[in-house]
Amino acid sequence: MANILVIDDDSMSRDLIAEMLAEKGHKTVKACDGKEGLQLYDTTRFDIVITDMIMPEVEGVETIIQLKKNYPDVKIIAISGGGRISAYSHLSIAEKFGVKKTLAKPFSTNDLLTAVDELLEI
Repeated sequence: MANILVIDDDSMSRDLIAEMLAEKGHKTVKACDGKEGLQLYDTTRFDIVITDMIMPEVEGVETIIQLKKNYPDVKIIAISGGGRISAYSHLSIAEKFGVKKTLAKPFSTNDLLTAVDELLEI
């Protein structure tokens, strides 16, 4: 199974995503914002990064840009619940920076696992 980094400032969302993935045998590491996520990725390579788009410290788009700059082959799933603009607006920005999979919150376990499988090419 995959080693997946979950970056989300909302602890409930972060824990729920990690639990969904763990139930299918994936190993997860959690980060509370992009800054922590980037530090973790620099020390441990992950098969997939799941990042929220709206976070304090380092936002999702900044996280994506930095990951793609330093690790062009990184596989990322961007997630968003929206904010002042719709989730889809945030997610379309992520796609412009090379993110192949996006999910609007709330999403189902099946949607998440399908996105993971597609990135892993299972």
